[in-house]
Amino acid sequence: MRTTLVRAGVAGALLFSGSVLAVPVAHAAETDVVIEKVSVNGGKNIVFGISRTESFTISVTASDDSGIRHSGAFLEIDREKGDDYWSYHGVPTCTAVSSTTSTCKLTVTLERDIDLPRNTLAGPWDVYVQLQSKDGDYYGDDYKEHPVQRRAKLSVNASPEPVAKGRTITVTGKLTRANWDRYVYAGYTNQSVRLQFRPKGSDTYTTVKTVRSSSTGQLRTTVTAARDGYWRWNFGGTATTSAVKATGDFVDVV
Repeated sequence: MRTTLVRAGVAGALLFSGSVLAVPVAHAAETDVVIEKVSVNGGKNIVFGISRTESFTISVTASDDSGIRHSGAFLEIDREKGDDYWSYHGVPTCTAVSSTTSTCKLTVTLERDIDLPRNTLAGPWDVYVQLQSKDGDYYGDDYKEHPVQRRAKLSVNASPEPVAKGRTITVTGKLTRANWDRYVYAGYTNQSVRLQFRPKGSDTYTTVKTVRSSSTGQLRTTVTAARDGYWRWNFGGTATTSAVKATGDFVDVV
């Protein structure tokens, strides 16, 4: 059940988690309010690490032949899974684009009192839009889903440096991701990570092999030294965790 609490006149974002007194949510049946565009975080996935300095925006452009009322607008992104519920929401700032169309924008900035969700809530979140036209038409409904992910980190080390041509290079690294429950980065287990190589003088990385991370997120493999270049790990991400590429580690082949 949605647990939205609308507080008129409150700017910015409010957070509720767990069980909250619910306000019944009206849905957008038979309304002349047209939602023309909804953008969350500029179209990019929302990715949280373990810092409370993260921020994102929700923006909606809507129209009605009578125009959009700027009071009473409300935007929210939330997810419920089992007993866990989290919501970032608030009253947006609305600007008229024309006599019929307005854009309403909410900026959410995590601060000391606006916390991270539980690990279980990483994945697709519902984006809820509530607007009213000047002649009384109402829109209030989940409009779309948007990914909210745990931030991944990836390290790499290729050695020895330098190395004789034809000898073995050992490439190691570690894949970690944000643990929102404990505010640490922890090893991401049993994930496919690509080892890639970029020759000196080239801008293009090519996948050499794929390795699975260990029970602690460690990565390790060997390759044969053929020419100077950069080695990196590349993780494609999952539904709950962001993609990440390590910065290339240069190896001089002599």
